[in-house]
Amino acid sequence: MLKNWAVVPTCLPIINRRCHACASLRLRANGKFRVNANQKLLDVWLLALCTECGDTAKLTVLDRMTVRSIPPELLDRLHANDLGLAAELLQDPAVQRRNRFVLDWTGAWRLDTGRSDHLDHDVIDVAVRNAARIPVRPTRLIAAGFGLSRAEVDRLITEGKVVSALRLSGKLSGDFTFTLKR
Repeated sequence: MLKNWAVVPTCLPIINRRCHACASLRLRANGKFRVNANQKLLDVWLLALCTECGDTAKLTVLDRMTVRSIPPELLDRLHANDLGLAAELLQDPAVQRRNRFVLDWTGAWRLDTGRSDHLDHDVIDVAVRNAARIPVRPTRLIAAGFGLSRAEVDRLITEGKVVSALRLSGKLSGDFTFTLKR
């Protein structure tokens, strides 16, 4: 029996980057952008607030771009403070590298398993879809999805009752499948 699970974000993740005002290491993006025009050139920043002092930090999205080189749809989304665009840009490796930050997804996602009749079958195939490249431990997902402890999941993996084409130890941020044999 094939089950489909999904790892879904519930809010924007915490940004791990030093605040310039208080030296805190946690910023929270609120989905607001600042677009600044200088002649025919645009600068765009994603605004993030320090979780300690509330000071605003600017994460560079576009730097000195000509107005004509920016697609009108993107410009409209920037002016509308599109939360979906903010989520996309936070996950963009180029934006992360340029602004020197990493994301902390703790408490910002949930696992959707559908119905709860998983353990009624002898062999269960599960396809896990990660909607936003959230790094999660597969053993934690399996434990949460089936209502088991992580130690029990580790035992099932060593006994060969949970198998996957990918290694289930460590963290994964992409889609994967596994099979549970009862």
